[in-house]
Amino acid sequence: MKRRNFIQKLGFAAGVPIAFQGIPIQVLAGDKPLQRLAAQSTNDNVLIILQMHGGNDGLNSFIPLGNYEQYYSRRANIAIPYKSGNRTLIPLDSTVADADRVGLHPDMQGFKDLYDSGKASVFQGVSYENNNGSHFRGRDIWFMGGDADEYYSSGWIGRYLNQEYAPLQYPQDFPTDDMPDPLALEIGNDVSLLFHQTGNIPTSISLTGNPNDVKGQMDQLSGYSEGEVDPRGFPPEFLNGSPYGKEMDWILGLEDKSETYIDQLVKVYDKGTDTKATYPEKYPFQSQNSGNSLSQKLQLVARLLEGGSKTKVFLVKIGGFDTHANQTESYDPTMGNHAALMYHISAAMKAFNTDLIYRGLDHKVLTVSMSEFGRRIPSNGSYGTDHGTGGPVMMFGAGVNPGIYGTNPDLNNNNVNMQFDYRQLYAGILNEWMGVDQSVITDDIFFRDFISGPNPNGGSYEPLNLIKETITSAGDHLKKNFNIQSVYPNPATNYTQANIFINDYQNVALELIDMNGKVVQRQIRSLKPGKHTMSFQLDRTPPGIYFVKAKSDKLNDTKRLIIRK
Repeated sequence: MKRRNFIQKLGFAAGVPIAFQGIPIQVLAGDKPLQRLAAQSTNDNVLIILQMHGGNDGLNSFIPLGNYEQYYSRRANIAIPYKSGNRTLIPLDSTVADADRVGLHPDMQGFKDLYDSGKASVFQGVSYENNNGSHFRGRDIWFMGGDADEYYSSGWIGRYLNQEYAPLQYPQDFPTDDMPDPLALEIGNDVSLLFHQTGNIPTSISLTGNPNDVKGQMDQLSGYSEGEVDPRGFPPEFLNGSPYGKEMDWILGLEDKSETYIDQLVKVYDKGTDTKATYPEKYPFQSQNSGNSLSQKLQLVARLLEGGSKTKVFLVKIGGFDTHANQTESYDPTMGNHAALMYHISAAMKAFNTDLIYRGLDHKVLTVSMSEFGRRIPSNGSYGTDHGTGGPVMMFGAGVNPGIYGTNPDLNNNNVNMQFDYRQLYAGILNEWMGVDQSVITDDIFFRDFISGPNPNGGSYEPLNLIKETITSAGDHLKKNFNIQSVYPNPATNYTQANIFINDYQNVALELIDMNGKVVQRQIRSLKPGKHTMSFQLDRTPPGIYFVKAKSDKLNDTKRLIIRK
């Protein structure tokens, strides 16, 4: 096959992605700052941005429990049931104040499990001043990192990289020996403003098919010999140095760079191994929107990272959140399009966490969600919700400081009030996770101090402490919220009771075990979140040293007991 025919067939063009293992990927690799970040980064932490395209309904994702009756009255036709029916909301955390308590959509059990393991958090009411509720403008604002009335041509990651690293020329100077990989990969069909650089053109190439197949085709191309005139010709001299000339040089350079990047991606991918985790493929409760596209994308990210990719930032997307109508089924508010989407995210993120653990990478990956706006508090007559303003942001990862940040919204309003400026979260991630100096964040990225500076709404922005000081095991966190608080009386004679605290619905087995490991007594109870007492009668139990053990899916705790007669 001739090179030009190959190019025309595969459609090289700016802004068109690689189809890598059948998944579209934007390669953002050649621009100067992206390359230098990998060489100079102070850590090997990875950031994944999960875009929920269309505007997620936060109130049916994180249901307010403290004022549930008002929530129900504002959206009775789509409200998630509480304490009635076969599918009810999942209380997230019974340890927080009543005003802050939330319930999860019934299909968000994966989020609950990650939260209980200390690997998830949620921020309530994330937005920006004068949110206009526009899809396109809203996405641009979140990606550029500006105010509603600002129009930057660069993204918040791009601005940091432009300021932090000295200029290099693309495409002729890249890739480098220190950074053979793309630093940023956008898995999807669009070129997002997020990665645009000040004064630079974003880099992307388009290839279709399995990367190994594409590599085989490329290896058969003849190429150009040194010293020969490029048969493509040369651009007119008057274009030299102009924006048009730069863009033409970039487009022509894509051909030469495509071979290098595909070779490297294939090399990294082949070094990785197939996943051992079970990713969800379909929504189990209905046929529509059943395919989980997020699972494929996260599997690809995990494999590339295991293969040694130095890529620092990934953008993955899942669409379908513009739920003006049929957000829920008319006959069951827990079912429908939104239910399937929340299942896809929660289940896929739980599988991704398991996958990263198997690969020994769970400590270095942080995922943060974003959606261009939330939905309005009242539902509409079409079993849906209309464009709103604020909404929740989720974070996932072993480094996450778990918790519910902020409180439930004032449901007397039509829109969810802003509690956090979205740049507070971005600034915290850059500072705490990526190791970016606070002055760089303030002066070169957001042009305002969102870590500790003055808040236009009054007071100052406070550090959010998004990231744990020390990454501990999931078992350490589980034990804080699933434990035997005490065994009393101890020493005991005729009876003793175990005071148990759990933070989820669990079938708890309580055992009395002797010094030889024999289970002397055992009982099982179905318990709801909160404190519970389970007792043992000891009249016929010989004196000695025993152990009281409580077990469930999330509870594994033991206390020593002395029995005296």
